[in-house]
Amino acid sequence: MKILVANLGSTSFKYRLFDLSDETQLARGGIDRVGGAESHCFAVVGNHTTETQQQVRDHAEAVHLCLQQLTDSQYGCLETINDVSGIGFKAVFAGSMSGVRVVDEELLLKMEECSVIAPAHNPPYVKAMRQLRTAFPEIPLVAALETGFHETIDFEHRAYAVPFEWYSSLEIRRWGYHGASHRFIAGRTAELLGRNDLRIISCHLGGSASVCAIRNGKSAATSMGMSPQGGLPSNNRVGEFDPYAIPAIMQATGMTLEQVLTEMSSKGGLLGVSGLSGDCRDLEQAAETGHDRAEKALRLFEASIRAHIGSYLAVLRGADAIVFTGGIGENSERIRGRVCEDMEWADLKLSSERNSAAKRDAETKISTDDSGIGVWIIPTNEELVVARQTAAAIG
Repeated sequence: MKILVANLGSTSFKYRLFDLSDETQLARGGIDRVGGAESHCFAVVGNHTTETQQQVRDHAEAVHLCLQQLTDSQYGCLETINDVSGIGFKAVFAGSMSGVRVVDEELLLKMEECSVIAPAHNPPYVKAMRQLRTAFPEIPLVAALETGFHETIDFEHRAYAVPFEWYSSLEIRRWGYHGASHRFIAGRTAELLGRNDLRIISCHLGGSASVCAIRNGKSAATSMGMSPQGGLPSNNRVGEFDPYAIPAIMQATGMTLEQVLTEMSSKGGLLGVSGLSGDCRDLEQAAETGHDRAEKALRLFEASIRAHIGSYLAVLRGADAIVFTGGIGENSERIRGRVCEDMEWADLKLSSERNSAAKRDAETKISTDDSGIGVWIIPTNEELVVARQTAAAIG
């Protein structure tokens, strides 16, 4: 069974094609600036890479182009479009319609309703799914909602202390995100350690970031909240924030509620604190040259990760493994080192030599041999998780 996995942004389309008979990746590609005058398109099939510049008007046309690349007579890996058994989407939020669902009108209406919670994510997915249902009615579409992995979290770690009717009727709760990544880390760590009864703290650190406590392969707590804006500070998102600060900001600046929320979600986070960039690579370089606010931004980020790890050590009553994944988690020696610094009290001992020697895209243990908690770098594979879920949903 061949499954195409689509990852959409408002003006981007990225894909991976898997053959689930042996879970090999057959191809990957992407298109930037969808809807613009000229788009950059690339595809990697085997050892062959194709790059073009052309106009791609919408996401349906992007998928058309993707399928043309995959069925190209010279370099493609599919004979016909019908070789694709289904298209899976790493969708974000549909409230109580969580989990893995075949895309239908009911789901699309719910995602539209929930766009107020995920304004940067839901609209492009809904638009693309509608276009693709019309353009390719013979190919089933499946939405693997990011929140699905966190449905196992107990009430006390999921609820806010708000009127109970808000929780029960308005779906106000910590939904959690990055579900595909944390699910992959849970499964892969169990494979590496040969155990299914692990207590894992999964640190997905990238452009957006979250920490998840995992017990026996299931989510027990997670840092992101009602929306993808909560939890850890991210590249340009505030993260945890007292809502009563918002009217004070409005009063002092004259901004509207919408303007404040826009700034919090686009000019906050590491970008807001540093005044320089939301990219940890830029901040680390600047901090090394004495940029004070870049150093402050990194320290704030590191402290927030440490605070959640400490909390989850209490939730799990210890841990067998702490795993770093995502672009920052996999590549930032500094972030990993500072997060695990002086943690001997928790029986966690990081090896600075192993941390420094860790290679890109490699699974690596970076704790010492006598550390009670193993610290690992494990590159995530969200797309493979979505491919598996899509195959299971369509039978």
